[in-house]
Amino acid sequence: MAPGTARLALPALLALIGLLPPGLGGAQISVHPPEATIPRGGTVQVNCSTSCDQNPKLGLETQLTKKEVAHGSHWKVFELSDVQEDSHPICFVNCGHQLMASMSLTVYWFPERVELLPLPRWQPVGENLTLRCQVAGGAPRRNLTVVLLRGEEELSRQPAVGEPAEVTVTVLAGREDHLANFSCRTELDLRPGGLGLFQNSSAPRQLQTFVLPETQPRLATPAVVEVDTQWTVNCTLDGLFPAAEAEVILTLAEKKLDSTSLYSKDSVLAMASVKANSQKEGIQQLACVVTLGDRDQKREENVVFYSFPAPNLTLSEPEVSEGTLVTVECEAQAGTTVSLEGVSSESPAHRAEFRLNASAADHRRSFSCSAALIVAGHLLHKNQIRELRVLYGPRLDERDCPGNWTWEEGSQQTLRCQAWGNPVPELKCHRKGDDALLPIGDLRPVKREVAGTYLCEARSPRGVTRREVVLNVTYHQNNMAIIIVVVVAVFLGTVSGAAYLYNRQRKIQKYKLQKAQEAAAMKLNTPATPP
Repeated sequence: MAPGTARLALPALLALIGLLPPGLGGAQISVHPPEATIPRGGTVQVNCSTSCDQNPKLGLETQLTKKEVAHGSHWKVFELSDVQEDSHPICFVNCGHQLMASMSLTVYWFPERVELLPLPRWQPVGENLTLRCQVAGGAPRRNLTVVLLRGEEELSRQPAVGEPAEVTVTVLAGREDHLANFSCRTELDLRPGGLGLFQNSSAPRQLQTFVLPETQPRLATPAVVEVDTQWTVNCTLDGLFPAAEAEVILTLAEKKLDSTSLYSKDSVLAMASVKANSQKEGIQQLACVVTLGDRDQKREENVVFYSFPAPNLTLSEPEVSEGTLVTVECEAQAGTTVSLEGVSSESPAHRAEFRLNASAADHRRSFSCSAALIVAGHLLHKNQIRELRVLYGPRLDERDCPGNWTWEEGSQQTLRCQAWGNPVPELKCHRKGDDALLPIGDLRPVKREVAGTYLCEARSPRGVTRREVVLNVTYHQNNMAIIIVVVVAVFLGTVSGAAYLYNRQRKIQKYKLQKAQEAAAMKLNTPATPP
């Protein structure tokens, strides 16, 4: 049987009639099908049949639109169309008395609207979340179920009751629910009527969960700030989820600061660089607001802005000649206390001075003035430094240019001789006698040729000074050559004497041999004496 039309084949009708018992007393009436489920607006055929052996007058009692589509002597088929709601049509027949048989006609239709009501824009973790699903339409309601889902996980299954039906379920929101999809689904179960299970789902809605701790942000800022200076403020809050969704706003005197936020796993750090406004001296409020979800945490701090110029340190003359009287003066704004190097003050004041007679030792001397100011319980200091330049003539003394140097020839030495003065003098050292220059600097090695007495002269526009410098070089007499000569002479004398004796001995032996030979020859040449 198709969902849109229920029809009874003619052979089946005839077979059904044949089974009816004959006779008036046993007359019966039947309807087929006894139950039918069709879609709303659909059509169904209903067969009314009887076993009455008289001329039966069969009919179908219903408020639905009907028409007779087939008939026989003991049966009729009616077509019901545009069925909009459940109904119970009744077959009847007059067979001496009226016989009736009714059928159950169920109309089904799918819900016109299945909607999960909007979720909170942000849901705090650890708090209850109520999901609401509304279902408009749908029948039969006894076969209609509403299912609430987290993703594909079933949270609740309830029957659809009321029009529209509203089904709710409460869950505890967790971090794992962040960005999870929630939805609801209807299930119209017509499997008992031989049709099937029909499902219809709502559009999913995504949930955002968050954690914003109860603690206030940490606001790092100086308690006192000097006007027209650059300073930095930091605001930090830990324990956030999801930290990257947190928004941090820094304000000064209710004006938003240009800040940069850095995020880690569960914290946020906002930083701002601020230029203090000189027209806003006094107390101003600095605030940090961290917003996550639909909640925020706020921290406020008071910052005191002050003006504190550096003290003014002056010298009567920044460059003077030796012996000149110099005045050193330090002055700061009213309300401050100054301390000047070299001056002991019994009572605090914002001005101090002293005088000195400039000497060569004061050249490049630094004078320091410190001003102190108390702002909101904080002791602040500022310093000013000035340098004095003293003009003085050349200096050439024993410490910087020793007058006597004695070194061993061949050693590694450094000759120091430096003149002092302002302006820096020119130094020249010449040896007496040949006017040779003194070799100031490294002597590696020392040679005996540099020995002598030198006259050093330091000259500048402020005068001339002179000093004698004696450079001695010691060395030992070298006897090695003499020894070598003596040894060579002895060796040569020995060799010569030995050669002489050897030759003389050879000559003597040769002479003796010659004489012996001559004697032998004479004996041979002399006649023998007769007997």
